[in-house]
Amino acid sequence: MTWRPDLTVAAIVLRDERFLVVEERIAGRAVFNQPAGHVEDGETILQAAIRETLEETAWHFAPRHLVGTYLWRNPANGRTTLRFAIAGDASGHEPSLRLDRGIIAAHWRSRAELLADSARLRSPLVLQCIDDFLAGQRFELESMKYVDQRLPPIVGQTGS
Repeated sequence: MTWRPDLTVAAIVLRDERFLVVEERIAGRAVFNQPAGHVEDGETILQAAIRETLEETAWHFAPRHLVGTYLWRNPANGRTTLRFAIAGDASGHEPSLRLDRGIIAAHWRSRAELLADSARLRSPLVLQCIDDFLAGQRFELESMKYVDQRLPPIVGQTGS
């Protein structure tokens, strides 16, 4: 049997001591998560983080650092997620954009507000990524490589 974790990204954006989060409907429940989603075929991790943030929040995202990689097995359904948390800046809000299906709204919430509402967090990854970010955990974006011989190299990324 082949094991295939879901490859996902999450954007960590802090502004005025509040984090950009989405309120989304999952299995009938309204939950909070970072702007996050699956990496699509042929897409880099950074491209996925930029795309997902815009689709889910209508904010343009500029990646700055890798916060960490997280492997989590959901005890409710047994599915495993491999998440790349990318810290960066949000600018250029486009409130007229239609948000992804299932997204109720984008919010700016403090860590304390998220902790107080922890029963509504989509997974423990939400606070784990925030806590690692607040602890100063940062890695250079160049530590992530995209190697695809069929495509031209992306400026600033090598295939080594």
